[in-house]
Amino acid sequence: MKYSFVICALFLGFSNSIQAQTPNPLEQIGYLLEDALLYSKQYLIPATDGAVYQASSAWMSSAKRKKDWQISVGIRANTFKVPNSDRSFIINNSDFKFLRLEGTETSAEVPTALGSDDTFNLIGDLGGQQVKLKTPKGVNQEFITHPYLDVSFALPSGSEIVGRFSNKTDLKRGYYQVYGFGLKHNLSQYFPKIESKKIYISAMSFYSNEDISFDFLDVNTSFGNLGINNLNGIVDTYHYQLSVSKEIKRFEILGSFIVNTSNFNYIVSGEKGEIENLIPAQDIINSLLDTIQERKTNYIGEVAVNYSFRDFNFLSAFAFGKFINFNAGVSYKVN
Repeated sequence: MKYSFVICALFLGFSNSIQAQTPNPLEQIGYLLEDALLYSKQYLIPATDGAVYQASSAWMSSAKRKKDWQISVGIRANTFKVPNSDRSFIINNSDFKFLRLEGTETSAEVPTALGSDDTFNLIGDLGGQQVKLKTPKGVNQEFITHPYLDVSFALPSGSEIVGRFSNKTDLKRGYYQVYGFGLKHNLSQYFPKIESKKIYISAMSFYSNEDISFDFLDVNTSFGNLGINNLNGIVDTYHYQLSVSKEIKRFEILGSFIVNTSNFNYIVSGEKGEIENLIPAQDIINSLLDTIQERKTNYIGEVAVNYSFRDFNFLSAFAFGKFINFNAGVSYKVN
């Protein structure tokens, strides 16, 4: 699809005020928004992929059936290791229709949202005036950690409702937030011979919503700021987990297999720019971002250890697949 043609067609009525200028600035703005779309896809997707892993870990602290009506409240911390392969990507002048690297370089390795804080200058020509902007920085962190609250409520028949919530966690140039809820059911209760060996099996399904935001492109033109300074990735994920555990005295060792399916949505947000007096730039770029929405499936393994002491449970979990994720925390049995 030729996005710049669509943009020009949608806003042809605005061209009368600027048609005397050559080349047509409206068409150039269309090219600029196309370039922003191309950049946003490569910049943010590694971060939203990682956010899914952060939201998948340590939902099941025990495969055992809990006492009916038991309530547990926990505080945990999730640590995500940023892989080197997702910290940068290559841009080439030939990739863009409006922008180009300043100077003589024709290509550069720039950070993703999970990358370094290096920046490069991009320039373009709009109606005979130069547009200059800096590439967005990454979080510049090898590990990303966020705390969250975990609550569970045991129902009769071996089921359990689980929920988690985190406040917005600052990421230097953005934030990360997650919430979710799920339902666990103990399966080994139907096989007394298995449980007699202190082996437990449970299945769980849960939903999580991940919201990750980063500073994006601060673009000033002779027509005003474009208002695409902030870029959000919103991910809806449905998880399915099967866990087997072995109890050894106060310890319970769990092995889990997790499958999840995620829907990824991207939007620019924040204060609208002055260019909105000419064209609705935010609405345009968000319409274009709709074209890169996608669904992904992940397969994740997890190993966890749960240690019980009186009314407290201490959990540490290690999830692995495309990414590596660590989780640790403590929960308290309220009743």
